[in-house]
Amino acid sequence: MTSEKEYIDWELVERLKNSEEEALTKIYNKYWEVMYLAAYNLVKDQSVCEDIVQEVFISLWQRREKLQIKASLKSYLYTSTVYKVYDHFNKNKKMATDELFDDFENKIETSNPETRLMHQELIGHLDAVIETLPDKCKEVYKLSRENMLTNKEIAEQLNISQRTVEGHISKALKILKESLGVAVSIEFIYFFLR
Repeated sequence: MTSEKEYIDWELVERLKNSEEEALTKIYNKYWEVMYLAAYNLVKDQSVCEDIVQEVFISLWQRREKLQIKASLKSYLYTSTVYKVYDHFNKNKKMATDELFDDFENKIETSNPETRLMHQELIGHLDAVIETLPDKCKEVYKLSRENMLTNKEIAEQLNISQRTVEGHISKALKILKESLGVAVSIEFIYFFLR
């Protein structure tokens, strides 16, 4: 049975796809604070965080007709916000290593409960998708991302070519990216979730 909150989010997304500005306003009012806090846990700059949240909503509106949200709306917005933070640091490379990548997991653990919950929901979603991968593809992907083996080491361990390893990893990343329904870099997401 779908909860009332999920139904409301689904309905808001459908209304947004039909270019109803009121739906965007309701989504904004419902989630802006959670998104701001997710950004602030990483950036620690009020002005930058406000800009990031604004950019996510501008992008949401611009891509409204093509939206394919397969996780929850909250996870979609959280992932989009984290991606915009990454994009911000990518454009300002001097601060990226020190501020974003240092102790990311600890930043998530010490963040507010809503951000932790969204992070856990995202991890749960990705884990569930990984479990649906074809057996060999899943095995290669896990050896690469969880065991941190190189393509060469995986090829030797499984007695397959490196090109086959690369093909399995590419297939897994494509499936994961499609499952999120958001234009984010899975390599980036998995950098954080490792």
